Amino acid sequence: MIARITSLAAIGLVVAAAVPVSRPADIHGEWVKYAGAGGDSVLAYLAFPERPDPAPAVIVIHENRGMTDWIQTVADSLATAGFVAIAPDLLSRRGGTAAQDDVRRALSGLPPDSITTDLDATYTFLRTVQAVRADAVGVVGFCWGGSQSFRYATNNPALRAAVVCYGSGPNAADVTRIGAPVFGVYGQNDARINAGIPETEQAMAAAGKTYMKTIYPGAGHAFLRTREPAESAAAAWRDIVGFLEKELGR
Repeated sequence: MIARITSLAAIGLVVAAAVPVSRPADIHGEWVKYAGAGGDSVLAYLAFPERPDPAPAVIVIHENRGMTDWIQTVADSLATAGFVAIAPDLLSRRGGTAAQDDVRRALSGLPPDSITTDLDATYTFLRTVQAVRADAVGVVGFCWGGSQSFRYATNNPALRAAVVCYGSGPNAADVTRIGAPVFGVYGQNDARINAGIPETEQAMAAAGKTYMKTIYPGAGHAFLRTREPAESAAAAWRDIVGFLEKELGR
């Protein structure tokens, strides 16, 4: 059963006072719960564009900060661009992001298989939403979620597009299972993550997979959230939307 939740207080999510609560007039956002594995439920934020026909859809994977208000704004922005967007709280099995004393530690302790299971549940749920074109689903992730986006592409060859925002690449042996074209978004000043790009490029090329990337000038890790520098953040967002439109349709 799918539970739809309209109250933020009902799920214990705290929204910073500086973040506007109202959404753009041309989208609708709501909280949903759907069945995961072993009887657990996954909590997710679901945003819809205002359009007369079913839309392509995007799974949004959060940073190592967990399910934050910023991730909601990402889903809202994707909806504004014409996609149905769903952002699951991947700490749902452990009471959700708001229940954690140390979100990063909680995320690092998640078994990879349980992450895949919950993303599979999200993908399956999304394909049942009547406003979604079931054959046009992609994924985008940021930081920890960027790495998970790349990893999930190795586990779900039915995805039509994958965007990896400053995340690391998967094991070379796993890239053979990727079915989607992958777009990597990186900051010039993010040497830790960027050090792995050549190995990822080599593995993807050897496997005959499509891997495109852009390294944005003056940008560091998490620059899409910090919006520093603003020009690079704006350019990266345009590129992400353009890539998703190309691969998923409009």
